[in-house]
Amino acid sequence: MLIGIHLVESGFQNWMGGSGPCASPSTASAFFAKCPNISAPHALPWGSAEYLGLGFSVFLTIILCERFGAPIMKSTSVIIGLLVGCIIAAATGYFDRSGIDSAPAASFIWVHTFKLSLYGPLILPLLAVYIICACEAIGDITATCDVSRLEVEGRLFESRIQGGVLADGINGVFAGLMTITPMTTFAQNNGVIALTRCANRSAGYCCCITLIIMGIFAKFAASLVAIPSSVLGGMTTFLFTAVAVSGMAIITKGVPFNRRNRFILTAGLTLGYGATLVPTYFDNVFTYAGDNRGLRGFLDAIVLIMETGFAITAFVCMFLNFVLEEEIEDTEGRDVPPAGSAVATKDVNGGDSARGADSEDIQPVGHSAAGKGEEKLA
Repeated sequence: MLIGIHLVESGFQNWMGGSGPCASPSTASAFFAKCPNISAPHALPWGSAEYLGLGFSVFLTIILCERFGAPIMKSTSVIIGLLVGCIIAAATGYFDRSGIDSAPAASFIWVHTFKLSLYGPLILPLLAVYIICACEAIGDITATCDVSRLEVEGRLFESRIQGGVLADGINGVFAGLMTITPMTTFAQNNGVIALTRCANRSAGYCCCITLIIMGIFAKFAASLVAIPSSVLGGMTTFLFTAVAVSGMAIITKGVPFNRRNRFILTAGLTLGYGATLVPTYFDNVFTYAGDNRGLRGFLDAIVLIMETGFAITAFVCMFLNFVLEEEIEDTEGRDVPPAGSAVATKDVNGGDSARGADSEDIQPVGHSAAGKGEEKLA
């Protein structure tokens, strides 16, 4: 849930014009006074009505496809919305073709090579990044199982989690060898699965092959990069919200809301929501300004974890789930009383009457069994 909420922020910033330096014009340089920058063909200040309208065209198209479209249109509503937004953006001059024209016809991973080395102060911060990636992978895989209508508990589910985290780690190793930051799961794919109702692995394989082809032929990749941020933001914000909704569904279906679990969830989300809404809250906790790079890296790792909402929530909830004892208590409402016990109930007039679980209604004084039978005959 927090992963989706965290991603909605970046998606909505793109919707308003961009999530880069132009999103903070008061602190950005003059080059980023407008989004995406002043050299763009149709640059406007961040949050302009034109950007809002471009993103809203995608959002509205998705809703219209869901309401009036045929089943195939409902399954492809995200793609249709993106196409409509691109058509409107191209017709109004928001596309920048310079990247497409300058991109080579074909490229590959190792266009430039760098000497591999080990930089000690970055070890601990990168370890923290990998821990965060593992937490995100667990949440994303759980959401994928939920929207794919698969079980979210049991041995088979745990094996999927194990395989997903292992694959995430292997991808991170290859990412380091290719001199880029660790790779992680693509959370918005859960929104695509929920909307298209297609959870077939063959579709995933086709997407992987398509991405590889687009990565090799740089013109295709440049075409995607040329899509205005507001158009992409209108689509990704919808998909990111679907990730958050999947998290809510997992919580409501998989966790009994007794007092203990409510307390654990409240404690975890207290820091999680805080870190998500105010991501710089931990910046001034450590004031070390010495020359020890190892200590500096260790402190940076702590700050990174504390300022990542879903990571700190996962740690707090796991710790409290381990230390807090189970309690015998009601989950929702009152327990059913045992046979023969008397429970206080309210009658229509507001008075209290004692009722036995297995006994018949207590008759008023003066009524006998015979009288009761006569009333029934009458």
